[in-house]
Amino acid sequence: MGYQSSDSWDSFFQDFAYADQGRIRMANINIADVPAKTFAELLCGSVMDVYVGESKRHWCLHRDLLSYHTPYFRDQHQNEGKQKFGKIELLEEDPQAFELLVKWLYQGKIDDVSDMPMEKKWDYADACLKLYVLCDKLDMPQLKNIAIDQFRKGCHEAGLVPGPEEIKPIYDTTPPRSPIRKLVSRIAARQIMDPSGESDAGTYRMCFEASADFAIDVIDAIRQGSGTKLFHDPTEESGCFYHEHGSALPCEVG
Repeated sequence: MGYQSSDSWDSFFQDFAYADQGRIRMANINIADVPAKTFAELLCGSVMDVYVGESKRHWCLHRDLLSYHTPYFRDQHQNEGKQKFGKIELLEEDPQAFELLVKWLYQGKIDDVSDMPMEKKWDYADACLKLYVLCDKLDMPQLKNIAIDQFRKGCHEAGLVPGPEEIKPIYDTTPPRSPIRKLVSRIAARQIMDPSGESDAGTYRMCFEASADFAIDVIDAIRQGSGTKLFHDPTEESGCFYHEHGSALPCEVG
């Protein structure tokens, strides 16, 4: 059976040996590894106009190729409320991140941050962070894994980490227990606990105020990072540490 256009083809199967669990998405191999004939057929169908970011940067992409990688574009194409005449708008997404996604769609890879000059490493790491969030929305786990690895590597090689401005959108848009939440909360915890650093808990006030999940994740990360070390018991402290008077004034309490 030859390849079919996405107008009649869907990358799902159902195992009739088991109770009906709905359609299961087939695992796609990397596009760089598909046979030449299959790749050519993916580029033979109709195209879709995709507009990304506030600037509405425009891409004209092959619809069958998009459907091969993720059901998101097929679902959007079939949803007349959000999509009309082969047009999709991703106005809240980052064009640089989508640029990386397009490269992976057609080539099966993105650039390695280790091959970039130092002055470009952080910008690329930041783009990979946004790419991860985009792939989370589009249900593209393979590219998510690549993006988070490039982000981590870029941070390490650039000697920089995301601040609260980069972390807050992650908690705004990703689900609980997301790996990217685990990563950035541990980064924040390490920054807070670094005695030689300039960051403290107040640095991340906007994140704490916006997300209770962030607060819990950071506290858990600090607890795990501190090992078995237990804080001094505050109920055993003597003196006026918790009194409301200046340190130079005599204590009037017993």
